[in-house]
Amino acid sequence: MINAKNVDDFIATQSDAVIAMLEQLRGIILKTAPGAEELVSYGVPCYKLNGMLVGFGVQKKGISFYTMSTTTPAAHKSELTGYKFSGSTIHINLGQKIPATLIKKIIHERIKQNADKAKKKKKNERKDE
Repeated sequence: MINAKNVDDFIATQSDAVIAMLEQLRGIILKTAPGAEELVSYGVPCYKLNGMLVGFGVQKKGISFYTMSTTTPAAHKSELTGYKFSGSTIHINLGQKIPATLIKKIIHERIKQNADKAKKKKKNERKDE
């Protein structure tokens, strides 16, 4: 595991083969969730907005997009033709195009899910007062 202090460090320590992919994915995330906090958690870049939103990492054959939701990739199975996914992770191999439209769609869904959770939590906290 890489002990990166920030996302720039994480990307800089990767192979040339994946740097462009990581930078593209990072750009999509930052543009789609401009209010998200960027951090490195458990050695991988993550984005928080009302809780963990999404993240990304590197694997032998390419990169991984972490949806932080075990139901999200399966819900988009038909849109992930040609991509491997398991649990909350979508695997994007070297040479594969990053499915930018789908990634944006997933990020918007995750923003809504996290906002709904935050509202519920606030509502429950008021009940306890």
